[in-house]
Amino acid sequence: MSVASASTYMLMLSLFPFQIIGSGRGVGRELAIQLALLGAKIICVDKNESNNNHTVSHIKRKGGLALAFNKDISKKENVDSLSKEVKKDVGFVSMMFYCCGIPSPRALITQPPQDIHDTLDLTLTSYLWLIENFLPQMKARNHGHIVALTSVAGLSHIKHQMPLSVAQFAVQGLAESLMEDVRISKTDGVYVTLVHIYPFIVEDNSDLRPKIPSYFGTISPVKAAESILESVLRNYPEASVPKRLLFLGKILRILPRKATMPIRDLLDTGVDFA
Repeated sequence: MSVASASTYMLMLSLFPFQIIGSGRGVGRELAIQLALLGAKIICVDKNESNNNHTVSHIKRKGGLALAFNKDISKKENVDSLSKEVKKDVGFVSMMFYCCGIPSPRALITQPPQDIHDTLDLTLTSYLWLIENFLPQMKARNHGHIVALTSVAGLSHIKHQMPLSVAQFAVQGLAESLMEDVRISKTDGVYVTLVHIYPFIVEDNSDLRPKIPSYFGTISPVKAAESILESVLRNYPEASVPKRLLFLGKILRILPRKATMPIRDLLDTGVDFA
């Protein structure tokens, strides 16, 4: 899609705000900025007040429209209050990007239970609460788009990141369930896009250890956000960053486990950026 076509498309949708969950840093921040530059009204949600306010200030300096809601969405009461405040102050949210996920510092068997709950609550459970609050309006209007970002941990186990891997696998199942839900309910004006973010997209990561640097490479969060938006504007049900690696997830699902082990080893860069 050309820049002109994308701008026209965004202007058509700019009557309703877009919500970015996890807008304080990384890809979430870049998505908020780029959507605002296309004319969308942005609701920035993040628990880090300083980072989130910085994103909103940047958007406003560029002439965009943005509001900050500083909430820890890992708690249900915060999600419920966010929903009430957004509906009161802004109105109907037509698009929601969910960019949250936290690495787990240790493997499941050595990790304190609270750490596991933190990972699952932020990466998965909070997503269900957000859907519970915002999807019904989209269905009622038959208009909306939910975008789920998941990491490579949802394609293959990441060393010492078992809770994160479990949660990211679940995000994929959640996205697929959402797709079926809107299909069965015949709300064909509501779209769902699942985007796989591979761990080697962040340029400034000093711990990066790709096994085939010439193929995996790195790109900036800015380019990653551009790639995501291109897929979203085309209403793709599934995409990846980088785009060329989408087929890896398909291969890992259909090949025998023994055949996928070398691929899984190649995916282990030692880090994860959900």
